Amino acid sequence: MLIRNIILFVLVTILFASCVGNKRLVYLQKDDLHENQPKDTVLREYDLTYHDYKIQPQDILSVQFKSITEEDFDIFSDFGMGGGNIGGGGGGLVGLRGELVDPQGHIGFPVVGKIKVQGMTIFEVQDTLQSIAEQYVEDPVVKVRLLNYRFTVLGEVNGESVITTQNTRVTFMEAIGMAGGLSELANRSNVKVIRQKGDEAEVFYVNLLEEEFLESEKFYVYQNDIIIVPPLQQRPIRRYYSQNLSLLLSSVSAVLFIGSFFGLSATR
Repeated sequence: MLIRNIILFVLVTILFASCVGNKRLVYLQKDDLHENQPKDTVLREYDLTYHDYKIQPQDILSVQFKSITEEDFDIFSDFGMGGGNIGGGGGGLVGLRGELVDPQGHIGFPVVGKIKVQGMTIFEVQDTLQSIAEQYVEDPVVKVRLLNYRFTVLGEVNGESVITTQNTRVTFMEAIGMAGGLSELANRSNVKVIRQKGDEAEVFYVNLLEEEFLESEKFYVYQNDIIIVPPLQQRPIRRYYSQNLSLLLSSVSAVLFIGSFFGLSATR
């Protein structure tokens, strides 16, 4: 009887220890886990804090040129920076090529030479190259994109990966979605972020469970961020539940067998 009660107690303890409540799973909460929320109504508003990304050394920029200048007179047409012609004798070349930002923050520019782009936003670089191109060709159009905006998501996600995108305005929610979402045993309240700032690295933690995170300056992912999602304490119990249960039952069976054996021997 005692052994049976012990087994029952251990099983119940393991069961409750492995449970994970909704409050530890639902993103961006604000006392709204119940179903009686007003529908089709704006409940709250937040001001999103976003800082335009500034170009850094080792970034790769796609630079595309178009102009109505005849190809024979277009000084950019022979360069591998996406030069093209959209009028006259041209056929509409729209190829893209990556330009690596050197350690000093420059990219090579046809005819002119090196242009300082470090510290500029994508649109500032685009405007700068546009102004330069207007000095040499007629009605140029310059388009600039960042090709290697990337971040890494590790830990309790369904797809650990290094993610590359041309979108420089990625939120943490989008980053988690790109990594396949978090596992049920992910600790959403204590996500670690390692952020590169020049020659230094910042380390901070974010809580994805609180709705106020929407207005945090950390809400957006930055270039080269490393996002590490830790597990909940229930993870070892849940992951090894069947093995632990089998071991427990085997141990109990062995104890019962030994007890019955010695009990039988004592009666003889």
